[in-house]
Amino acid sequence: MKIQIALAVWISTVSSSHGFSSSSAAFSLKAGQQTLAKNQHRRRLQSLLYSVAPEKDSSSLEEDKKKGIEAAFHESSNRIALGQAIPYGDLTIGVLKEDYEGENRVSQTPDSVRALIKAGFTVVVEAGAGEKAGFVDGTYVEAGAIVLQGDQIFDDADIFTRIRPPSEEVVPRLASKTLVSMVQPAIHSELYETLTAQNTNVFALDCVPRMLSRGQAFDTLSSQANIAGYRSIIEAAEHFPRFFAGQMTAAGKVPPAKVLVLGAGVAGLAAIQTAKNMGAIVRAFDVRPVCKEQVESMGATFLEVNIDEDGSGTGGYAKEMSDDYKKAQAELMLEQAKDVDIIVTTALIPGRKAPVLVNEEMLLVMKSGSVCVDLAAANGGNVAQTEPNEIVTTRNGVKIIGYTDLPSRLPTTASNLFANNVAKFILSIGPQTTKTKGEFMIDLDDDAVQNMLIAQNGQARWPDEITPFQPPPPPPSSKVEETPLSEEELLALANEQQKEVFTRNAGFASMAAILLVAFGLTADSPESVNLLSTFALAGLAGYQVVWGVAPALHSPLMAVTNAISGMTAVGGMLLLGHASGDSTSLIPNSPAHWMGAMATALSFVNIAGGFLVSGKMLDLFRRPTDPKDYFELYALPAGIVLAGLGVAGATGVGDLESMAGSAAVGSPPCFLSW
Repeated sequence: MKIQIALAVWISTVSSSHGFSSSSAAFSLKAGQQTLAKNQHRRRLQSLLYSVAPEKDSSSLEEDKKKGIEAAFHESSNRIALGQAIPYGDLTIGVLKEDYEGENRVSQTPDSVRALIKAGFTVVVEAGAGEKAGFVDGTYVEAGAIVLQGDQIFDDADIFTRIRPPSEEVVPRLASKTLVSMVQPAIHSELYETLTAQNTNVFALDCVPRMLSRGQAFDTLSSQANIAGYRSIIEAAEHFPRFFAGQMTAAGKVPPAKVLVLGAGVAGLAAIQTAKNMGAIVRAFDVRPVCKEQVESMGATFLEVNIDEDGSGTGGYAKEMSDDYKKAQAELMLEQAKDVDIIVTTALIPGRKAPVLVNEEMLLVMKSGSVCVDLAAANGGNVAQTEPNEIVTTRNGVKIIGYTDLPSRLPTTASNLFANNVAKFILSIGPQTTKTKGEFMIDLDDDAVQNMLIAQNGQARWPDEITPFQPPPPPPSSKVEETPLSEEELLALANEQQKEVFTRNAGFASMAAILLVAFGLTADSPESVNLLSTFALAGLAGYQVVWGVAPALHSPLMAVTNAISGMTAVGGMLLLGHASGDSTSLIPNSPAHWMGAMATALSFVNIAGGFLVSGKMLDLFRRPTDPKDYFELYALPAGIVLAGLGVAGATGVGDLESMAGSAAVGSPPCFLSW
């Protein structure tokens, strides 16, 4: 009861000091009461560990205490067991405060807490957990979480989230609980053994299968490496004594900085992008040839060693190279060290000491004022004189930055990304395989869970019982391997293809011959034959003009086709006016008139459509300040000409042939002016 009263007073104080609504505080108090009631039995059980009869000797006390601990472990270890579905409403997630020196991040932010609570979890937050990242306790209360003081969070929570591996003071309090954190079992082997021995379920975020496509949503390594790469350039700019971008001023010329990034993974690409955006000349090197396209797409220069060896390893990481490759790489790096101003190293092989990429010889040839930023300082460093969390200045004035907390130097953004990764992972445990929403279940059929669960109820799973995820092999190719053909078979195949082409062309020619014979039998004058000859020659010329142009030039070709269509329109109108005095009908009454009508109609469609499409294309390049065009005013002279033709044909006023000729004479100027 005292805890509930204290919790109510604290929530009221926080709500009033931060301007939160009373309804939010009431909701949080109600949730807190439910959580405390749910864990009341567990706290009573733990209190029994110290409730021992006074008449027993010390050995009996220790024996009873040991039995009590074993009983407590036995009861709570089955709470989150393998294959057991637990509703979200029965689980509490605890957000622990980071106690590692210099760590400013927090494993869950108000936004991610809000998502977990919306899904059905109860979330408790250790007081002050997010203050260094810019998230005061009141923001968690507003999101629906419960902020607890002291050690009460260890009594009430079932699943704990952290960023750094737990410290010695925290580890015993995680007994028979579930931990979601960065663990690095290959490096912190004693911590891993201790957590396993005390029945702690451990999900190691650093063991995420990076080749699993959906695992990218849980990949805290990538999200934090992205920030580390960005921050490495910011730190380099802080200590570099010149501009990154070059400048030409009246006071003098300042050359741009030259940046070399060793390792084009997530951190390396982020460093490349940041340095390029700041105006530097960027070069990059990686033993994985697949990185070349990514580096060059960002505008950097990719350096290569003249030895054909692929450094792509398992899980998306680089592997260790041969001695010959290392020798050639050292020669290349030595030449680059003489020229560049800043070197950023990101080469890191999980569970192993970082390889040295910048040795003493390279440091000696670097210019005074140059900067090296070592992102692998935590694992020994890629630079020869790197000291973790320190800045070392060599005898020739080269600064070596060995910060191991680069993501923590951008705590708000880093916490948001980390928290989203963890929240999405927790929400996927169970529903990913069971397809049942709202239930948490550890299922080893889930590739992400199978790789990240390194300890479960006292059983060590890493590394022997974990099957590294491998992407499915590509589907077998359905393409049948072609056997090489002999010269005789190749000649026979070429003859067959040639025969098909000639057969198709002969068919088209036969159809054209039939049409020619029909036209010759029905033609009423030699003039019609002459017109057909002219039309055929024009068609052949047009075919060669249009089909001989590359598709990329079809849009500029519109202007030429519009001009050609304008001439055919003039010819069609002249044909319509030819011998028109013999007829008063507007309907063509001879083959020549019909061809003239068709030529005029098709030319009109081509001209109108061509100008419409060309106009829309030109509008794409029109600026708001360009004056407006008034092409619609040209409809007036065109209407006058058409009206004159209509009057001459309908009333018989004047000579229709002369009127058609006059209209034809006026058409070219109209089109030219348009």
